[in-house]
Amino acid sequence: MKLLNKTALITGGARGIGLATVQKFLQEGANVVLLDLKKEDIEQGINKLGDFEKQLAYYVGDVTNKESVTAAIDYTVDKFGQIDILVNNAGITADAQLLKMEDEQWDKVIDVNLKGVFQMTRAAAAKMKEQKSGVILNASSVVGLYGNFGQTNYAAAKFGINGMTKTWAKELGRYKVRVNSVAPGFIQTEMTAKIPEKVLKMMEEKSVLNEMGKPEDIANAYAFLASDEARYITGTVLSVDGGVVV
Repeated sequence: MKLLNKTALITGGARGIGLATVQKFLQEGANVVLLDLKKEDIEQGINKLGDFEKQLAYYVGDVTNKESVTAAIDYTVDKFGQIDILVNNAGITADAQLLKMEDEQWDKVIDVNLKGVFQMTRAAAAKMKEQKSGVILNASSVVGLYGNFGQTNYAAAKFGINGMTKTWAKELGRYKVRVNSVAPGFIQTEMTAKIPEKVLKMMEEKSVLNEMGKPEDIANAYAFLASDEARYITGTVLSVDGGVVV
């Protein structure tokens, strides 16, 4: 098992890619704290995971709230004795073309997708510095590499995450803390299930593999980057997109 005796905190872990990552990390032997905004969503997610009672805990928290972030990190350390891995998975969308985008849409996405990642990482990195070890994994996107129509706010956040990833890799490397991002392409989730069939077909055709990815594809990438098998990988943005951007 790749992550035996490791402790991970995974934000936005109640559904989709986050829940798949929680499950993968548990299967690989990690202790996991699942963080999400609503207790009912967390409970629904946990019911899908199987019997990992000794390895799994949860925290109802808000990545945009500094006090909540600090409390979540402290809870993780108190519960399992350390924090080895942080997966900054929490994220939202509020799409609109530039000339139609409201300030509220911009602020909300930047607050969760960019500031939230900054706050979680700052708190976790302080603990990892003391331990002289750790892994930070950020949810980027192909949108953060190439932009996307109607997603000014989301693209700005994901481009920002890539920049922070490389900056943090340089700053934290001296403490043996690795920092990487994963940039998913089009992934089948509850969100995409609501998209019209015609649009889904178009998304499939953008991949050279002619299919959308699954949450497990991203979870597998996170598990590899979190493991000692990736001990010499830091400051990278790994595209997991089925060749969308080839």
